[in-house]
Amino acid sequence: MTDPETPEATAARLPLLDLIILDCPEPDVLARFYGGLLGWEVEDTSDRDWAALAPPGGGVAPDRPDGRATLGFQRVDDWVAPTWPGGQHPQQFHLDFSVDDIDAAEPRVLELGAVRADHQPSTDGGFRVFLDPAGHPFCLIR
Repeated sequence: MTDPETPEATAARLPLLDLIILDCPEPDVLARFYGGLLGWEVEDTSDRDWAALAPPGGGVAPDRPDGRATLGFQRVDDWVAPTWPGGQHPQQFHLDFSVDDIDAAEPRVLELGAVRADHQPSTDGGFRVFLDPAGHPFCLIR
């Protein structure tokens, strides 16, 4: 009979979600949008082709294994915005952001540059779909 693996040994083998990267035409524009949405700072290493947001408390690093995942934005010169909810270039993923009150949060999202998606599949008002400045769908959820 083998000994059960310790929680520390199991944790050492599990990956940590470190970085979520969104392709886009203008990384700085999208970084400022999501930075404004989340209250996160754009990292100093950002340039024309790459931008990243620093989450409060810092991202995942060897000396900070309990850090938070970072959002990165990568330039794609021949960018084609997703078509949502289907179509030739459907979303490949989307981000959900939890809020206490969707109606109260919506004006800020729109002011930052998002648009409310035409197609709203929620039947109970539990979420609302928006498109970021590059066309990625994302949701505000209760």
